[in-house]
Amino acid sequence: MSEYKNVTIINHPLISHKLTHIRRKETSSKEFKEYLDEITRLMAYEVLKDIKLEKINIETPIAKTIGYRICEKVNLYPILRAGQGMVEGFTTTIPSARVGHIGMYRDEKTLQPVEYLFKYPKDTEKDTYNIIIDPMLATGGSAIAAINTLKSKGIQNLKFVALLGSKKAIENITRKHPDVEIFIAAVDAELNDKGYIVPGLGDAGDRIFGTK
Repeated sequence: MSEYKNVTIINHPLISHKLTHIRRKETSSKEFKEYLDEITRLMAYEVLKDIKLEKINIETPIAKTIGYRICEKVNLYPILRAGQGMVEGFTTTIPSARVGHIGMYRDEKTLQPVEYLFKYPKDTEKDTYNIIIDPMLATGGSAIAAINTLKSKGIQNLKFVALLGSKKAIENITRKHPDVEIFIAAVDAELNDKGYIVPGLGDAGDRIFGTK
């Protein structure tokens, strides 16, 4: 992935350890959600590393000094339903983040995304930190559709955060939207004939919510 300047693979021992547990088929929904939350928090530190700060005057118990606070608004856009599993990891890290929602499902015959819901915070066009979240990037179709929707509303400075993706998805997204930064924990090589990532981790939504 070094050929893609917009892609950051967050390679950290703690993430690799927790990702291994998430991949295992024996992992329960409860454990899956817990590990996903923990990984998301770890990834959030890297994703937010260049967020803007402003200086403020504060007073410690000893003396007056200069402190810092975040001066950019952060909007999160989970792609439903699996993206909802990453929201808490971000909002725990940055509680002021506002949450929109992009509802999509994948047509099982065409493998194409179908949008059924889009909600976004007020004054979004004035914000400069917009993060789309979804655990899986399989073909990249849902990601591209979500980016298209946001851009159609004038929303720019987009980042996409995923737990796991395929090379094909990253190639597709980068070809369509080279300006969107992608942050991902791991990249798998293949997709099977049903559009699932191999070896992957199965259907993230089903594993989060205990459905089939």
